[in-house]
Amino acid sequence: MKIDIYDESDGSTPRPKENGCSLKPVSPDESGEGLPYAPVNWPNPGDTWRWKVGKRVSGAGHYLDRYLYLPKSLRNAGLTTRKKYGFASKLAVERYIQTAFPGANINEFFASFSWRIPAQKSSLANGTARLKHVPCIPPSEESDSQSDTVCCKAGNKMCNSLLEQSENPPLAVMECDICCTEPKFCRDCCCILCCKTINSSYGGYDYIRCEAMMDESCICGHAAHIDCALRCYMAGTVGGSIGLDSEYYCRRCDARTDLVSHVTRILHTCESLDSRDDIEKILNLGVCILRGSQKTSANELLKRIEVAIAKLKCGTCLEDIWKEGDNISAISMDVSHHGNTALEVTACPEPIGVRTSSEVMSTSFHYRTESQKLEVEIDQVLQALRKSQESEFRMAEDSLHAQKNYLCNLYQQLEKEKSDLVRCTSPDPDALLSTVLSRVKQIKGEVKKLKDMEQVANGFGKTSRAILKEHFSLEIEE
Repeated sequence: MKIDIYDESDGSTPRPKENGCSLKPVSPDESGEGLPYAPVNWPNPGDTWRWKVGKRVSGAGHYLDRYLYLPKSLRNAGLTTRKKYGFASKLAVERYIQTAFPGANINEFFASFSWRIPAQKSSLANGTARLKHVPCIPPSEESDSQSDTVCCKAGNKMCNSLLEQSENPPLAVMECDICCTEPKFCRDCCCILCCKTINSSYGGYDYIRCEAMMDESCICGHAAHIDCALRCYMAGTVGGSIGLDSEYYCRRCDARTDLVSHVTRILHTCESLDSRDDIEKILNLGVCILRGSQKTSANELLKRIEVAIAKLKCGTCLEDIWKEGDNISAISMDVSHHGNTALEVTACPEPIGVRTSSEVMSTSFHYRTESQKLEVEIDQVLQALRKSQESEFRMAEDSLHAQKNYLCNLYQQLEKEKSDLVRCTSPDPDALLSTVLSRVKQIKGEVKKLKDMEQVANGFGKTSRAILKEHFSLEIEE
């Protein structure tokens, strides 16, 4: 490894060189193809490999998480069963080459590019991948040092970015200059709604990560607590303009994620637990997600969860909770047959108006589901009100226009009769004058009628019943 000599006066940064190639420092989550960080023309001319880095940076200034991706020709050749065609470690690359190309020289392969990728100093300064350098033996070429202390932007020691990556590298995430620029927000472990850290216990049942594809190579990657999303009406079944059906709505990219598969996963997670309290807490969250859904799959899954909850409350053995084929009514009959004391107490006759504490506690009210019900109910009421107001408007419009047209005809007739009176075309002028005066009186009455009808401008509810009945044919009950 050679280091370039640079002049401090021009503000340039020294770039290490390896195998004759200048190693340009890169930003976190950056990706590219070809030299100096990926092979070219291997194994065939025109084959260009791709590379990508993560967020963790060692004390020596290079990325601990770096990935190597196969060229298109090798993906299509069927030489690997890897879904993402990528490798997260040198060892994984070596195993692949030994399997796919038994006669290849592995040392020459790695000598053709730089496995280590230096990080930009700015990424360390702005907190994207901060670390404390601990004096240690310089890392060897074959393995990265794991003694460096690293931390995420949110200060979460259990952040996914700090955990050792699996053999399958993660998909690249979209660039975000909104929430991800906040100094204490980490996309890997923070909820986009409350900014608090997420918990991966029990398979990460209580949060959802948006994996909507933004383009061919990256996903959204933002996460949210299920509970936060339910409170914000961004998860579950929500009416109105959002229109969710057991789905999650990502606030960052506006994508929708189906939650039925998520509930299915957490149901499988519950089958491996031995704590009744934890199982019931997780299943109740599944109920909140699925309740009110119009999807057949969601309703079938909801029935399974409700049966499991009923079995839990009845004291059924954990192994028998997940056996399918039972229903709630059958469970109740079975419990009463064995003389469950709690049920016998609630079955005893009590004075009218008296409710036991056990009866009150057994009432199944969940604020999330009830709030969603109220949201749908209010939305339906407002839609019905809009329809009724539209029908009232059309009724008032038709009646007022009809009255207006009638008055216009009367004015036209009065003009004609007044013209005849002036020209004295009639042999009986007194009769003509009487007709004109009668017409004027009629017009005054119709104008008064129009003024009464115009009171509907305040709304039908504030208009007198007599006017509604006489002029709009509406009879309002007492």
